[in-house]
Amino acid sequence: MEKPRKKYFVPLKIFAHASRRMKSLRVLTISPHTDDAIITTGGTISRILEEGDEIFYVGLSIAEESVPKGFPPDAVEKECRLSTKVLGIDPKNVYIERFPVRRFPVHRQKILDTIINFRKKIKPDMAFIPATTDIHQDHEVVNRESIRALSRHCSIYGYDFPWNNLNEGKLDLFYQLEERHIRKKVKALGCLKSQIVKKACYLTEEYVRSLAIERGNRIGTRYAEAFEVIRDIRRKLNEEISRC
Repeated sequence: MEKPRKKYFVPLKIFAHASRRMKSLRVLTISPHTDDAIITTGGTISRILEEGDEIFYVGLSIAEESVPKGFPPDAVEKECRLSTKVLGIDPKNVYIERFPVRRFPVHRQKILDTIINFRKKIKPDMAFIPATTDIHQDHEVVNRESIRALSRHCSIYGYDFPWNNLNEGKLDLFYQLEERHIRKKVKALGCLKSQIVKKACYLTEEYVRSLAIERGNRIGTRYAEAFEVIRDIRRKLNEEISRC
C-alpha cells in the first residue's frame, strides 16, 4: 500500500516576498557629469545589479571644456561607457547628454525636460541623484530638477560628495557592500584615465576603501555606501500609478 505523502506548508510571508521580487526594480541613476555617480554610487550599482535589478545610467555632460590636454574631446564619454560596463550595466541602458559643464543653471528648463523624458521612458521605481546639500552649481540644478520631475513617481536617494558639502547631509540609507563590490568599483574608476591624470584623490583605491569603511562602521559592517533619503515611496503590489 502506497504511503501517504507528507504535506509541507510554506509560510505566507515567503510567498509575499517572492511576489515582490517577481518584477525587478528599475533604478534610474542621474549623473550631472558622467563620472559623478560612478564615484559616489559604484559599489551600490554593482550590488543592485547582482540582486537582479536593472540600472539605467544617465550622464548629462561629458565636460568637453574640462578634458585635459592630450585627450580627445569625447574622452569622458568613452570612459563612462567603459566604466559602466565594468560595473555590469547593460550598454543600451547608458544614456549620455551634452549639456555644457558648469553652465547647468542656464539650461535648467531643458534639463528638467530631459529628466521628465527619461522618467516617462524608463518608468523608474527608484532614483539616485546628487544630494540636496551639494553646492556644485551643476549638481544643485540636477538635484532640484530631478526632485521636480520624480518626486510623485518614485523613491529618490541623494549621493553625496563630502568635498562639495559645507555641512554633511543626513545620510539615512546605507547599502552594505562586500569586498567584491569594492573591487569592481575600484576597477570601474580605473577606466577614468582623463580624470586620474588630474591626480584627484577620490579616484584612488585608498580613498574608495577609506570612505566605504567609514560608512560601514556606522552600521556595524566592513563596507557601505550611504545616501540621503529624499523621497521614499512604498506602493502596494502591482499597483498601477499615474505617469503623467
